[in-house]
Amino acid sequence: MSETAEFDHPSDPKSLAGSPGAGGSRGPFLVVGLGNPGPDYFWTPHNAGFMAIDRIAGQEGVVVLNRRSRALTASCRIAGRKVILAKPETYMNLSGVAVAALIREFDVDPARDLLVIYDELDLALGTFKIRERGSPAGHNGARSVTGALGTQEWLRLRIGVGRELPPEAISAGAGRPGQDYLLSPLRKTELAILDEVLDKVASATRRIIQDGPGPAMNEFNRKDRE
Repeated sequence: MSETAEFDHPSDPKSLAGSPGAGGSRGPFLVVGLGNPGPDYFWTPHNAGFMAIDRIAGQEGVVVLNRRSRALTASCRIAGRKVILAKPETYMNLSGVAVAALIREFDVDPARDLLVIYDELDLALGTFKIRERGSPAGHNGARSVTGALGTQEWLRLRIGVGRELPPEAISAGAGRPGQDYLLSPLRKTELAILDEVLDKVASATRRIIQDGPGPAMNEFNRKDRE
């Protein structure tokens, strides 16, 4: 099956920005990892978000298998908060459909209690960055989430999957890897680097849930520059 699939888009994305969580008690914290479903995509760079969700779930002793709102989900408690971990089954290009459905079902306030994790070609493999807002920068899953929420102001953690080119390739005018690279399995050496990063991503996610994005960015974005 191709990366795209036929699903309806949310009819009123602007309604997601203000209504959830506004009527009383605070809903759960929603952590969504972006990727493509199916074994063909398991170990590809584009599925770094799925790998992050599975790493967090494993550390919390849960398995992401419950089908809710066009996604596989699991629930756990982190820092005293109920947390929903989710992997959309809509394929990358329609990730926002699942994010919107999850926000509605679990009454999540996307301005305060949403974190989206996905791969980023513009960051080197072995790094990651937390940002509170920004453009999709060519990432189709991020573009879909922005469209569903009706705003670019949503918290995201971008996992670097960029591959450094050898000097001879750069001098020959080679550009950065593209879609073929993103949808091809990573090498064993690359998976080993990503494996270490996933533990840090899990720690950063817990810090975000416990203390908010500011302290998490101060700690983990700073470390990434050292």
